[in-house]
Amino acid sequence: MLLLALLLVLAALGLLVAALATSAMFWAWFSVVASVAATAMLIADWWRRRHAARHPSAEPAASPAPPVSVDAADQGEADERDPEAELDPEIEPAEEDTDAADVLIVTDLAVEVRVLDERPRYHLAGCRWVGDRTTLGLPVGEARQLGFNPCAICTPDAILAAQHRG
Repeated sequence: MLLLALLLVLAALGLLVAALATSAMFWAWFSVVASVAATAMLIADWWRRRHAARHPSAEPAASPAPPVSVDAADQGEADERDPEAELDPEIEPAEEDTDAADVLIVTDLAVEVRVLDERPRYHLAGCRWVGDRTTLGLPVGEARQLGFNPCAICTPDAILAAQHRG
């Protein structure tokens, strides 16, 4: 869809040049129509991607796993949970419950996090849930802007914000 929108923009540019060269208004109107069609396609593609990221239909419904805390006091509680259920590759990990102050810090960072294609979470490089799957590196601020959410297993927002403060 993006390629078609690019072709429409190029066609609109060509039609605009033709309108200026021949002083014919109908070429200018065709240019406007092509530009509006390209804009509509880009908006539709953005909406489709946004909707797909928020509502993954191909994945089974799962109860979210409780977030893993960074504090050493909570390590005993984390060890009591079934690690195999938490690391199931078919079940998306829960979203990290991020403090608002951490969100403000993390959004401005350029630290690289890892994302998986077609998955809504971003992870730290050593996340147990990611394992040896193929990932893409993105700056954490860009990952947030693209609609990715932090993983509750590796808690990237809490760890990155703590590292930034320290």
